[in-house]
Amino acid sequence: MAEKEKNEGLEKNREEARQIQLENIEMSSGSIAENTRERFQCISIIGQIEGHYFLPEGQKATKYEQLIPLLVSIEESDDIDGLLIILNTMGGDVEAGLALAEMIASMTKPTVSLVLGGGHSIGVPLATAAKRSFIVPSATMTIHPVRISGMVVGVPQSFRYMREMQKRIVSFICAHSKAHAEVIEELMMRPDQIATDCGSIIEGREAVEYGIIDEVGGLDSALSCLRSLCKKDSKKSNNLK
Repeated sequence: MAEKEKNEGLEKNREEARQIQLENIEMSSGSIAENTRERFQCISIIGQIEGHYFLPEGQKATKYEQLIPLLVSIEESDDIDGLLIILNTMGGDVEAGLALAEMIASMTKPTVSLVLGGGHSIGVPLATAAKRSFIVPSATMTIHPVRISGMVVGVPQSFRYMREMQKRIVSFICAHSKAHAEVIEELMMRPDQIATDCGSIIEGREAVEYGIIDEVGGLDSALSCLRSLCKKDSKKSNNLK
């Protein structure tokens, strides 16, 4: 009898811990979508990605130090079946954006990204980080070389750092999409599309043609794909049992 009560107490504690974890996820993002079959977490990456320094007031920002623990919570939660990432970002801090992209890419749960409006600059690797990526026809993506604002010490080491960072970004995009490094680098260095910079602005269908994004589609396509990935993931888990 004592053993039964002990087991019931442990089960109750586990359930309470799960509820607290779920409440923390909801408080962090405020967006869990559920139906009778699945429970999806939706996170949005909007405005500029804020890194190590605060952005000026009045500017919409996605703070990477808030998203990182949220992604860990989603990965560890038994109540979340999949993750939908909505992107409408102008880019921002390169290292912060790449850190988020690596976190998303390393998740075991089904992940789908959807680019609405824009997925510019470091938003490109973020869009490709999901297991399946979508973009609406009217959305655009800006691809350009790595840039640093403010004072730069004009020594070979500074330029080598920028070059190596650019290589890491190109390698990540190619590793998580069908794009080839030569194509990405050529798009980055075009001199005739951006008035004050070199680079390219590509539309939704072009992003798919270049192999950067998987499909042209909207919310319905992204959710349908996420459901399909969740079903496959569920079957795999049942087979392992």
